[in-house]
Amino acid sequence: MRKYYDEITRIAGNVVTITASNVGYDELAVIQTAAGPSLAQVIRLEGDQVSLQIFAGTQGVSTGDRVRFLGHPMQVPFSDDLLGRVFDGSGKPRDDRPDVEAEPVDLGAPPVNPVKRRMPDNMINTGIPMIDIFNSLVESQKLPIFSVAGEPYNELLARVGLQAEADVILLGGMGLRHDDYLTFRNTFEEGGMLGRTIMFIHTAADPIVEALLVPDLCLATAESYALQDKRVLVLLTDMTAFADALKEIAITMEQIPSNRGYPGDLYTQMARRYEKACDFDGAGSITLLACVTMPGDDVTHPVPDNTGYITEGQFYLRNGRIEPFGSLSRLKQQVNGDTRDDHRAIMDGCLQLYAQANETGEKRDMGFEMSEWDRKLLKYGELFESKIMDLSVNIPLFDALDRCWEILAECFEPIETGIRRAIVEAHWPKDIDAEEEETLEAEATT
Repeated sequence: MRKYYDEITRIAGNVVTITASNVGYDELAVIQTAAGPSLAQVIRLEGDQVSLQIFAGTQGVSTGDRVRFLGHPMQVPFSDDLLGRVFDGSGKPRDDRPDVEAEPVDLGAPPVNPVKRRMPDNMINTGIPMIDIFNSLVESQKLPIFSVAGEPYNELLARVGLQAEADVILLGGMGLRHDDYLTFRNTFEEGGMLGRTIMFIHTAADPIVEALLVPDLCLATAESYALQDKRVLVLLTDMTAFADALKEIAITMEQIPSNRGYPGDLYTQMARRYEKACDFDGAGSITLLACVTMPGDDVTHPVPDNTGYITEGQFYLRNGRIEPFGSLSRLKQQVNGDTRDDHRAIMDGCLQLYAQANETGEKRDMGFEMSEWDRKLLKYGELFESKIMDLSVNIPLFDALDRCWEILAECFEPIETGIRRAIVEAHWPKDIDAEEEETLEAEATT
């Protein structure tokens, strides 16, 4: 027999409080309003006082409306019919197609036991030299992209999704502008990836509470695919919008605010999502790449600050480029020793020379006299920025390593690079005339 409750004692923002019993945290409920049924979720329990956040907002809700609890948390139907589909933050279709009929999967399951995880050891090639060479993305890694509004972080996410080696791609958008959502959709469609992509999109015009569900929808679906031995890539943008939604709900609930008004459990809420990244022992993997916008380019803001403690490094996106010095992939040493024998040497040597080039540029700007070595460094810095750092550069890892050698050969003598002699002798570009001479000598000998 269905049991209804009609003692709504408080309505504030998108949250209602009702007197009820035998209710669980995160449990779903349906509120029968004059405009029709509305879905809600339990977010606080205090004795018999149950607080629910209503996904569609409290407009039209009255204290006389009836509430029925469903006895289970938020769920998402899971099957291959999800592929190629677009849903909103409550799991409803956004692409004007029918609902997916499949076995439901609960949201908010705990992270995987470390005993069941493999040590990450597989590199994900992205075609972006600043990632592949200098801060390799590793399967099952959790990495944020720290940026500011106006930087092309969504374009970078879409490009990684298009070119990364993954069986399934989950895109979670929180607070997206409608044109950003359309850009993502068109990019994946034109790249032929829409058939293995699932999108959960919350736009700025949608109810704020739906932004809280987007990461959970993505990660619950990703985990189900990973358990089927799939390599899953989860792209989330923007986690600052997710944190702002938490902040708004916390203010409505009259919680004691923490740093800059964010709730005191911000770290826990974010860690619950990030820690879903995992390489399952005997199954697939979940790799998580998330955008984090920094208000005022302030890395001490609570969202990037907490994120940095949870994740395994970060990419800094500034001036349309991935900064080589602030960015860090803490797992790159797990994989870049197995790619090519010169990978680590190029990674270290090129960045050391680029750091010197930056210092030389500052000296030039201050009016210091430039030596021959300084001019070499300046030339190298310009070539490195245009041929390697520019995000429009799109080449495989080995081609990118060869291009780094070509830049070094164009600017320096082998001994000036600081790279080990054995590595230099094996990979230093040969002069074209010297190659022709060797060919002629070989033909004459024959």
